[in-house]
Amino acid sequence: MSSVDLQGVTKDFPGLRALDDVTFSIKDGEFFVLLGPTGAGKTTTLRIIAGLTKLDAGTLSFDGISMENTTPADRDVAYVFQQYSLYPTMTVFDNLAFPLRSPLRKTPEAEIRKKVEEVAQKLRITHLLDRKTARLSGGEMQRVSIGRAIVREPRVFLMDEPLSNLDAKLRESLRVELQHLQKTQGNTTLFVTHDQIEALTMADRIAVLNEGRVIQIGTPIDIYDRPATTFVATLVGTPRINLFKAGRDNGTVVIENSKLHIPSTGNTPAQFLLGIRPEDVKPAAEGQFAGQLMLTEPLGVETILHIQSGGQTLLSLIPGMTDLKLNDTVRFNLAQDRLHYFDLDGNRL
Repeated sequence: MSSVDLQGVTKDFPGLRALDDVTFSIKDGEFFVLLGPTGAGKTTTLRIIAGLTKLDAGTLSFDGISMENTTPADRDVAYVFQQYSLYPTMTVFDNLAFPLRSPLRKTPEAEIRKKVEEVAQKLRITHLLDRKTARLSGGEMQRVSIGRAIVREPRVFLMDEPLSNLDAKLRESLRVELQHLQKTQGNTTLFVTHDQIEALTMADRIAVLNEGRVIQIGTPIDIYDRPATTFVATLVGTPRINLFKAGRDNGTVVIENSKLHIPSTGNTPAQFLLGIRPEDVKPAAEGQFAGQLMLTEPLGVETILHIQSGGQTLLSLIPGMTDLKLNDTVRFNLAQDRLHYFDLDGNRL
């Protein structure tokens, strides 16, 4: 495996700056996730690392060695695409064996069979080895696609939203399997996704990308508990963070157009943005604040409450189900040590 380092990487297409001074490093054996919305520049970053797209400025290196003038083949990376990119007329075995049969590798057939069977066992597709890939389900095809990357034992794995075309249950299953494989094999992996659940559950570290720029890099806990901007705060977390315009008044924080007056805990500007995670809005019989219940979203293991205070609505996330009814008065407390303060431009204070 290898470490990967990007410094000041910039890429322009006609009429568009796809990447703007992108800088981050991936440690040897790390599971690193690029998280961002469609059009953020995630796939362009992968293609530059793979050698499929040439950067316009900046540097790219593996283990401290420049990759800018090397071919994709010489970089020895494995790319798992969003689409499965399998050979439909070949069996699963031959699809898995294909990269090992390259004239450059000259792998003996006995070793190919051993490696293919080992990977098939890890991905639980041994029973599919003799089947043509055209007869597989979407989940089975994605397992084969991932297996074809693993069997090569490359320096770096690049994964471009490999789970996005799968149904929710299968996505969850493969997410766990991918994470287990990465941890047990120690593969250096760059995983691209727009799904914050995938990022939070799988990553050692996350880089949040938006409009070609890196907004924040950190562990999942860093990104969730200390978002650098309101963009990061709203991108990560389900249900979404409560975000209100607020100000200071006689030692309290007052949320505009609401009845909420929160004791001030520090120095803030006269006007700012206040973020409150839904799990930090805690209903309690003797709660400090009160509002009217406008909607409930029961999800089984938890319930989302929509609580109106004046002209504002707060989302509250509580465990389990609730007996509360619409229009009930709900008293609640706020976890005041977990409030998030941002300036009016959206930067963390």
